[in-house]
Amino acid sequence: MSSTRRPSVALLIETSNAYARGVLDGITQWQREHEAWSVYLPEQERGAPPPGWFAEWDGDGVIARVETDAIAQVLAGAGVPVVDVSAGRLLPGAPCVETDNPAIAEAAFEHLAERGFQSFGYCGDPRFRWSNERRDRFVELAAEAGFPCRAFDTSVLGEADRSWTEERRRLRDWVRDLPRPAGVFACYDIRAQQVLDVCRGLDIAVPEEIAVLGADNDRLLCDLTSPPLSSVICDARRIGYEAAAMLARKMAGEAVPPDAVFVGPVGVETRQSTDTLAIEDPDVAAAVRFIRERAATGINVKDVLRTVPLSRRVLEDRFQSLLGRTPHEEIARVRLARVKRLLLGTDLPIAEIAYRTGFGSAAYLSAAFRKSVGVSPRAFRKDGEPAD
Repeated sequence: MSSTRRPSVALLIETSNAYARGVLDGITQWQREHEAWSVYLPEQERGAPPPGWFAEWDGDGVIARVETDAIAQVLAGAGVPVVDVSAGRLLPGAPCVETDNPAIAEAAFEHLAERGFQSFGYCGDPRFRWSNERRDRFVELAAEAGFPCRAFDTSVLGEADRSWTEERRRLRDWVRDLPRPAGVFACYDIRAQQVLDVCRGLDIAVPEEIAVLGADNDRLLCDLTSPPLSSVICDARRIGYEAAAMLARKMAGEAVPPDAVFVGPVGVETRQSTDTLAIEDPDVAAAVRFIRERAATGINVKDVLRTVPLSRRVLEDRFQSLLGRTPHEEIARVRLARVKRLLLGTDLPIAEIAYRTGFGSAAYLSAAFRKSVGVSPRAFRKDGEPAD
Protein backbone atom coordinates (compact mmCIF):
# COMPACT_ATOMS: atom_id res chain seq x y z
CA MET A 1 0.00 0.00 0.00
CA SER A 2 1.43 3.36 -1.02
CA SER A 3 1.94 5.87 1.80
CA THR A 4 0.82 8.71 -0.50
CA ARG A 5 -2.77 7.57 -1.00
CA ARG A 6 -5.65 6.86 1.29
CA PRO A 7 -6.16 3.23 2.24
CA SER A 8 -9.15 1.70 0.46
CA VAL A 9 -11.42 -0.13 2.92
CA ALA A 10 -14.60 -2.10 2.28
CA LEU A 11 -17.24 -2.25 5.02
CA LEU A 12 -19.38 -5.35 4.64
CA ILE A 13 -21.84 -4.23 7.31
CA GLU A 14 -25.57 -3.76 6.82
CA THR A 15 -27.18 -0.42 7.63
CA SER A 16 -30.68 -1.76 8.32
CA ASN A 17 -30.49 -1.96 12.13
CA ALA A 18 -29.34 0.27 14.97
CA TYR A 19 -26.58 -2.08 16.15
CA ALA A 20 -24.85 -2.17 12.76
CA ARG A 21 -25.21 1.59 12.36
CA GLY A 22 -23.58 1.99 15.78
CA VAL A 23 -20.61 -0.07 14.57
CA LEU A 24 -20.34 2.19 11.52
CA ASP A 25 -20.48 5.26 13.78
CA GLY A 26 -17.51 3.90 15.72
CA ILE A 27 -15.52 3.34 12.51
CA THR A 28 -16.32 6.90 11.45
CA GLN A 29 -15.20 8.25 14.83
CA TRP A 30 -11.85 6.44 14.57
CA GLN A 31 -11.26 7.90 11.10
CA ARG A 32 -11.97 11.43 12.30
CA GLU A 33 -9.43 11.04 15.07
CA HIS A 34 -6.70 9.30 13.04
CA GLU A 35 -6.74 8.98 9.24
CA ALA A 36 -9.35 9.15 6.52
CA TRP A 37 -9.93 6.06 4.44
CA SER A 38 -11.45 5.69 1.02
CA VAL A 39 -14.48 3.71 2.17
CA TYR A 40 -16.79 1.50 0.15
CA LEU A 41 -20.05 0.74 1.94
CA PRO A 42 -22.39 -1.17 -0.38
CA GLU A 43 -26.06 -1.78 0.29
CA GLN A 44 -26.53 -5.31 1.56
CA GLU A 45 -28.73 -7.29 3.89
CA ARG A 46 -27.58 -9.12 6.97
CA GLY A 47 -26.37 -12.59 5.97
CA ALA A 48 -26.39 -11.66 2.25
CA PRO A 49 -24.24 -13.70 -0.16
CA PRO A 50 -20.79 -12.39 -1.13
CA PRO A 51 -21.11 -9.30 -3.35
CA GLY A 52 -20.21 -9.85 -6.97
CA TRP A 53 -17.95 -6.80 -7.13
CA PHE A 54 -15.61 -8.15 -4.44
CA ALA A 55 -13.71 -10.44 -6.82
CA GLU A 56 -12.60 -7.39 -8.85
CA TRP A 57 -12.08 -5.05 -5.89
CA ASP A 58 -8.51 -3.87 -5.42
CA GLY A 59 -8.52 -2.63 -1.83
CA ASP A 60 -6.39 -2.65 1.28
CA GLY A 61 -8.61 -3.99 4.05
CA VAL A 62 -12.07 -5.13 5.12
CA ILE A 63 -14.24 -4.80 8.21
CA ALA A 64 -17.12 -7.26 7.95
CA ARG A 65 -19.89 -8.97 9.86
CA VAL A 66 -18.97 -12.50 8.84
CA GLU A 67 -22.21 -14.41 9.35
CA THR A 68 -22.19 -16.99 6.55
CA ASP A 69 -19.69 -19.61 5.44
CA ALA A 70 -19.81 -18.15 1.92
CA ILE A 71 -18.65 -14.72 3.12
CA ALA A 72 -15.98 -16.33 5.30
CA GLN A 73 -14.65 -18.33 2.34
CA VAL A 74 -14.41 -15.28 0.10
CA LEU A 75 -12.68 -13.16 2.74
CA ALA A 76 -10.26 -15.95 3.66
CA GLY A 77 -8.97 -15.89 0.08
CA ALA A 78 -9.06 -12.12 -0.39
CA GLY A 79 -5.40 -11.56 0.38
CA VAL A 80 -6.06 -8.39 2.42
CA PRO A 81 -6.34 -7.75 6.17
CA VAL A 82 -9.80 -8.50 7.57
CA VAL A 83 -11.36 -7.67 10.93
CA ASP A 84 -14.59 -9.45 11.87
CA VAL A 85 -17.31 -7.70 13.90
CA SER A 86 -19.62 -10.69 14.16
CA ALA A 87 -19.91 -13.09 17.09
CA GLY A 88 -20.17 -16.05 14.72
CA ARG A 89 -16.38 -16.57 14.55
CA LEU A 90 -16.67 -18.13 11.11
CA LEU A 91 -13.31 -16.71 10.05
CA PRO A 92 -10.87 -18.15 12.64
CA GLY A 93 -7.80 -16.56 11.06
CA ALA A 94 -9.10 -13.01 11.48
CA PRO A 95 -9.14 -10.91 14.65
CA CYS A 96 -12.63 -10.20 15.91
CA VAL A 97 -14.33 -7.50 17.97
CA GLU A 98 -17.67 -8.56 19.38
CA THR A 99 -20.19 -8.07 22.16
CA ASP A 100 -19.44 -9.51 25.59
CA ASN A 101 -22.52 -11.72 25.69
CA PRO A 102 -22.18 -12.98 29.28
CA ALA A 103 -21.85 -9.34 30.40
CA ILE A 104 -25.01 -8.45 28.46
CA ALA A 105 -26.87 -11.29 30.18
CA GLU A 106 -25.55 -10.07 33.54
CA ALA A 107 -26.82 -6.53 32.88
CA ALA A 108 -30.21 -7.95 31.87
CA PHE A 109 -30.51 -10.20 34.91
CA GLU A 110 -29.47 -7.43 37.30
CA HIS A 111 -32.02 -5.08 35.74
CA LEU A 112 -34.87 -7.56 36.20
CA ALA A 113 -33.73 -8.92 39.57
CA GLU A 114 -33.43 -5.46 41.09
CA ARG A 115 -37.10 -4.98 40.28
CA GLY A 116 -37.89 -7.86 42.58
CA PHE A 117 -38.62 -10.63 40.09
CA GLN A 118 -38.05 -14.17 41.34
CA SER A 119 -39.16 -15.98 38.19
CA PHE A 120 -37.45 -15.50 34.84
CA GLY A 121 -37.62 -16.40 31.17
CA TYR A 122 -35.23 -16.17 28.24
CA CYS A 123 -36.43 -15.97 24.63
CA GLY A 124 -33.64 -16.62 22.14
CA ASP A 125 -32.72 -17.57 18.59
CA PRO A 126 -30.55 -20.70 18.29
CA ARG A 127 -29.20 -19.65 14.89
CA PHE A 128 -26.83 -17.25 16.61
CA ARG A 129 -23.99 -18.11 18.97
CA TRP A 130 -24.37 -14.77 20.75
CA SER A 131 -27.99 -15.64 21.61
CA ASN A 132 -26.98 -19.01 23.02
CA GLU A 133 -24.22 -17.41 25.10
CA ARG A 134 -26.65 -14.85 26.50
CA ARG A 135 -29.12 -17.64 27.30
CA ASP A 136 -26.58 -19.81 29.07
CA ARG A 137 -25.34 -17.00 31.30
CA PHE A 138 -28.84 -15.68 32.06
CA VAL A 139 -30.08 -19.14 33.06
CA GLU A 140 -26.93 -19.67 35.13
CA LEU A 141 -27.43 -16.39 37.01
CA ALA A 142 -31.03 -17.27 37.83
CA ALA A 143 -29.93 -20.68 39.14
CA GLU A 144 -27.18 -19.10 41.25
CA ALA A 145 -29.78 -16.79 42.81
CA GLY A 146 -32.08 -19.75 43.50
CA PHE A 147 -34.78 -18.69 41.01
CA PRO A 148 -36.41 -20.66 38.16
CA CYS A 149 -35.75 -19.64 34.56
CA ARG A 150 -37.52 -21.11 31.54
CA ALA A 151 -35.71 -20.74 28.21
CA PHE A 152 -37.47 -20.65 24.86
CA ASP A 153 -35.45 -20.95 21.64
CA THR A 154 -37.44 -20.29 18.50
CA SER A 155 -36.80 -22.77 15.72
CA VAL A 156 -35.08 -21.67 12.57
CA LEU A 157 -37.80 -20.91 10.05
CA GLY A 158 -37.95 -23.59 7.40
CA GLU A 159 -36.52 -26.29 9.62
CA ALA A 160 -38.77 -29.18 10.54
CA ASP A 161 -41.45 -27.64 8.27
CA ARG A 162 -42.32 -25.09 10.94
CA SER A 163 -43.99 -21.91 9.73
CA TRP A 164 -44.05 -18.61 11.61
CA THR A 165 -47.64 -19.41 12.55
CA GLU A 166 -46.39 -22.57 14.28
CA GLU A 167 -43.56 -20.66 15.94
CA ARG A 168 -45.95 -18.01 17.21
CA ARG A 169 -48.19 -20.72 18.66
CA ARG A 170 -45.22 -22.23 20.51
CA LEU A 171 -44.17 -18.83 21.77
CA ARG A 172 -47.71 -18.10 22.93
CA ASP A 173 -47.84 -21.40 24.84
CA TRP A 174 -44.48 -20.66 26.48
CA VAL A 175 -45.49 -17.15 27.56
CA ARG A 176 -48.87 -18.31 28.85
CA ASP A 177 -47.25 -20.99 31.03
CA LEU A 178 -44.61 -18.75 32.63
CA PRO A 179 -45.04 -18.43 36.42
CA ARG A 180 -46.03 -14.84 37.12
CA PRO A 181 -44.83 -12.26 37.80
CA ALA A 182 -41.86 -12.99 35.56
CA GLY A 183 -38.99 -11.03 34.09
CA VAL A 184 -38.26 -12.04 30.49
CA PHE A 185 -35.03 -11.25 28.66
CA ALA A 186 -35.21 -11.56 24.87
CA CYS A 187 -31.99 -12.01 22.92
CA TYR A 188 -32.55 -8.82 20.92
CA ASP A 189 -35.20 -6.17 20.40
CA ILE A 190 -37.04 -7.87 17.52
CA ARG A 191 -37.55 -11.01 19.61
CA ALA A 192 -38.68 -8.87 22.53
CA GLN A 193 -41.22 -7.16 20.27
CA GLN A 194 -42.62 -10.58 19.39
CA VAL A 195 -42.96 -11.44 23.08
CA LEU A 196 -44.82 -8.17 23.69
CA ASP A 197 -47.19 -8.93 20.81
CA VAL A 198 -47.96 -12.34 22.31
CA CYS A 199 -48.53 -10.81 25.75
CA ARG A 200 -51.00 -8.36 24.25
CA GLY A 201 -52.84 -11.19 22.47
CA LEU A 202 -53.07 -13.13 25.75
CA ASP A 203 -54.21 -10.03 27.66
CA ILE A 204 -51.17 -10.28 29.95
CA ALA A 205 -50.32 -7.01 31.70
CA VAL A 206 -46.86 -5.68 30.86
CA PRO A 207 -44.86 -5.01 33.00
CA GLU A 208 -46.99 -5.94 36.02
CA GLU A 209 -47.40 -9.65 35.15
CA ILE A 210 -44.53 -10.06 32.69
CA ALA A 211 -41.74 -7.53 32.25
CA VAL A 212 -39.94 -7.73 28.89
CA LEU A 213 -36.36 -6.62 28.21
CA GLY A 214 -34.61 -6.60 24.82
CA ALA A 215 -31.05 -5.89 23.69
CA ASP A 216 -29.44 -3.46 21.20
CA ASN A 217 -31.59 -0.46 22.21
CA ASP A 218 -32.89 0.18 18.69
CA ARG A 219 -34.70 3.40 19.64
CA LEU A 220 -37.12 3.36 16.71
CA LEU A 221 -38.17 -0.23 17.38
CA CYS A 222 -38.27 0.23 21.17
CA ASP A 223 -40.50 3.30 20.92
CA LEU A 224 -42.83 1.66 18.39
CA THR A 225 -43.65 -1.29 20.64
CA SER A 226 -46.60 -1.23 23.01
CA PRO A 227 -45.62 -0.59 25.74
CA PRO A 228 -42.24 0.99 24.87
CA LEU A 229 -39.47 -1.58 25.25
CA SER A 230 -36.63 -1.48 27.77
CA SER A 231 -33.36 -2.66 26.26
CA VAL A 232 -29.73 -3.44 27.10
CA ILE A 233 -27.49 -0.84 25.47
CA CYS A 234 -24.74 -2.68 23.59
CA ASP A 235 -21.66 -0.54 22.95
CA ALA A 236 -21.70 -0.94 19.17
CA ARG A 237 -19.84 2.34 18.65
CA ARG A 238 -16.88 1.07 20.64
CA ILE A 239 -16.90 -2.18 18.69
CA GLY A 240 -16.59 -0.21 15.45
CA TYR A 241 -13.88 2.02 16.90
CA GLU A 242 -11.79 -0.93 18.12
CA ALA A 243 -12.24 -2.75 14.81
CA ALA A 244 -11.03 0.29 12.85
CA ALA A 245 -7.98 0.64 15.10
CA MET A 246 -7.21 -3.06 14.67
CA LEU A 247 -7.54 -2.91 10.87
CA ALA A 248 -5.24 0.12 10.70
CA ARG A 249 -2.59 -1.83 12.59
CA LYS A 250 -2.94 -4.80 10.25
CA MET A 251 -2.77 -2.62 7.13
CA ALA A 252 0.40 -1.03 8.51
CA GLY A 253 2.00 -4.49 8.64
CA GLU A 254 1.71 -5.02 12.37
CA ALA A 255 1.05 -8.55 13.58
CA VAL A 256 -2.40 -8.72 15.18
CA PRO A 257 -3.34 -12.04 16.79
CA PRO A 258 -6.58 -13.68 15.62
CA ASP A 259 -8.21 -13.31 19.01
CA ALA A 260 -11.55 -11.86 20.02
CA VAL A 261 -11.88 -8.54 21.80
CA PHE A 262 -15.06 -8.45 23.88
CA VAL A 263 -16.93 -5.20 24.51
CA GLY A 264 -19.41 -5.01 27.37
CA PRO A 265 -22.72 -3.12 27.44
CA VAL A 266 -23.17 0.52 28.46
CA GLY A 267 -26.20 -0.20 30.64
CA VAL A 268 -29.96 -0.56 30.28
CA GLU A 269 -32.39 1.99 28.85
CA THR A 270 -35.48 1.66 31.02
CA ARG A 271 -38.82 2.15 29.34
CA GLN A 272 -42.34 1.09 30.27
CA SER A 273 -41.95 -2.64 29.53
CA THR A 274 -39.88 -3.15 32.72
CA ASP A 275 -40.81 -0.04 34.70
CA THR A 276 -42.27 -1.87 37.67
CA LEU A 277 -41.37 -3.36 41.02
CA ALA A 278 -42.34 -6.98 41.67
CA ILE A 279 -42.02 -6.45 45.43
CA GLU A 280 -44.99 -7.41 47.58
CA ASP A 281 -43.88 -5.20 50.50
CA PRO A 282 -45.41 -1.77 49.63
CA ASP A 283 -43.08 0.16 51.93
CA VAL A 284 -39.94 -1.35 50.43
CA ALA A 285 -41.35 -0.85 46.93
CA ALA A 286 -41.99 2.82 47.70
CA ALA A 287 -38.48 3.25 49.09
CA VAL A 288 -36.87 1.59 46.08
CA ARG A 289 -38.91 3.70 43.69
CA PHE A 290 -37.86 6.88 45.53
CA ILE A 291 -34.19 5.86 45.41
CA ARG A 292 -34.25 5.14 41.69
CA GLU A 293 -35.99 8.40 40.92
CA ARG A 294 -33.86 10.59 43.21
CA ALA A 295 -30.48 8.88 43.75
CA ALA A 296 -28.70 11.25 41.37
CA THR A 297 -29.79 14.27 43.45
CA GLY A 298 -27.58 13.32 46.39
CA ILE A 299 -30.19 11.77 48.71
CA ASN A 300 -29.27 9.70 51.76
CA VAL A 301 -31.05 7.11 53.90
CA LYS A 302 -32.66 9.82 56.06
CA ASP A 303 -34.38 11.16 52.94
CA VAL A 304 -35.65 7.68 52.13
CA LEU A 305 -37.05 7.23 55.66
CA ARG A 306 -39.19 10.33 55.21
CA THR A 307 -41.10 8.51 52.43
CA VAL A 308 -42.06 5.38 54.41
CA PRO A 309 -43.57 4.81 57.90
CA LEU A 310 -40.69 2.63 59.09
CA SER A 311 -37.73 2.93 61.41
CA ARG A 312 -34.27 2.72 59.89
CA ARG A 313 -33.65 -0.71 61.40
CA VAL A 314 -36.93 -2.17 60.11
CA LEU A 315 -36.40 -0.72 56.63
CA GLU A 316 -32.86 -2.07 56.48
CA ASP A 317 -34.00 -5.52 57.64
CA ARG A 318 -36.75 -5.66 55.00
CA PHE A 319 -34.40 -4.37 52.30
CA GLN A 320 -31.83 -7.00 53.17
CA SER A 321 -34.45 -9.75 53.19
CA LEU A 322 -36.02 -8.82 49.84
CA LEU A 323 -33.14 -7.34 47.84
CA GLY A 324 -30.00 -8.63 49.56
CA ARG A 325 -28.64 -5.12 50.20
CA THR A 326 -29.27 -2.10 52.43
CA PRO A 327 -30.92 1.20 51.40
CA HIS A 328 -27.49 2.87 51.53
CA GLU A 329 -26.05 0.21 49.20
CA GLU A 330 -29.00 0.65 46.83
CA ILE A 331 -28.42 4.41 46.64
CA ALA A 332 -24.72 3.85 45.89
CA ARG A 333 -25.50 1.17 43.32
CA VAL A 334 -28.00 3.32 41.43
CA ARG A 335 -25.69 6.34 41.44
CA LEU A 336 -22.69 4.36 40.21
CA ALA A 337 -24.75 2.73 37.47
CA ARG A 338 -25.70 6.21 36.28
CA VAL A 339 -22.04 7.28 36.38
CA LYS A 340 -21.04 4.29 34.24
CA ARG A 341 -23.70 5.08 31.64
CA LEU A 342 -22.55 8.69 31.41
CA LEU A 343 -18.87 7.72 31.20
CA LEU A 344 -19.42 5.28 28.34
CA GLY A 345 -22.32 6.97 26.58
CA THR A 346 -21.25 10.64 26.66
CA ASP A 347 -18.18 12.86 26.45
CA LEU A 348 -19.16 14.86 29.54
CA PRO A 349 -16.27 15.96 31.81
CA ILE A 350 -15.86 14.04 35.07
CA ALA A 351 -16.83 17.15 37.07
CA GLU A 352 -20.11 17.46 35.16
CA ILE A 353 -20.87 13.75 35.68
CA ALA A 354 -20.21 14.20 39.40
CA TYR A 355 -22.68 17.08 39.50
CA ARG A 356 -25.34 15.15 37.58
CA THR A 357 -25.11 12.08 39.82
CA GLY A 358 -25.09 13.74 43.23
CA PHE A 359 -21.40 13.30 44.10
CA GLY A 360 -20.72 17.02 44.30
CA SER A 361 -17.12 17.00 43.11
CA ALA A 362 -14.90 15.15 40.68
CA ALA A 363 -12.54 14.21 43.51
CA TYR A 364 -15.31 12.62 45.59
CA LEU A 365 -16.67 10.77 42.57
CA SER A 366 -13.21 9.51 41.59
CA ALA A 367 -12.51 8.19 45.09
CA ALA A 368 -15.89 6.46 45.42
CA PHE A 369 -15.69 5.06 41.90
CA ARG A 370 -12.19 3.66 42.34
CA LYS A 371 -13.16 2.07 45.68
CA SER A 372 -16.22 0.36 44.14
CA VAL A 373 -15.07 -0.48 40.62
CA GLY A 374 -11.31 -0.79 41.08
CA VAL A 375 -10.27 1.75 38.45
CA SER A 376 -10.58 5.49 37.99
CA PRO A 377 -13.49 7.00 36.02
CA ARG A 378 -11.08 7.97 33.22
CA ALA A 379 -9.68 4.44 32.97
CA PHE A 380 -13.21 3.04 32.94
CA ARG A 381 -14.18 5.42 30.12
CA LYS A 382 -11.15 4.29 28.13
CA ASP A 383 -11.23 0.54 28.75
CA GLY A 384 -14.68 -0.31 30.09
CA GLU A 385 -15.46 -2.64 32.99
CA PRO A 386 -12.26 -4.24 34.41
CA ALA A 387 -11.96 -8.01 34.25
CA ASP A 388 -12.40 -9.94 37.48
